[in-house]
Amino acid sequence: QVQLVESGGGLVQPGGSLRLSCVASGSIFSLYDMGWYRQAPGKQRELVATITSDGSTNYVDFVKGRFTISRDNAKTTMYLQMNSLKPEDTAVYCCNANRVNRRGSRYDYWGQGTQVTVSS
Repeated sequence: QVQLVESGGGLVQPGGSLRLSCVASGSIFSLYDMGWYRQAPGKQRELVATITSDGSTNYVDFVKGRFTISRDNAKTTMYLQMNSLKPEDTAVYCCNANRVNRRGSRYDYWGQGTQVTVSS
């Protein structure tokens, strides 16, 4: 029901900033909860931040105070503003959309990911 495409990744120096975007299509964007995840080589995928359909946000400790998640329902786009980047932030960042239907079933959709590399 939802197709997701991330963009905005790239190479940045430690302490620098990047803004990731995730554009959704194929369904009613405003009904979905959204999130950013990341996966470094050889590691498991981990949660970065979430934003619900009504705009409530949550962050994991290792990005709190540095990253900001937001969404623009009119543009069907979710963003991740990343500041004060560290080499440990290097990973493929993936967009997630999910919802629970009236029967209680959860559906998850994923983007292809965008590479973020933090290096001098």
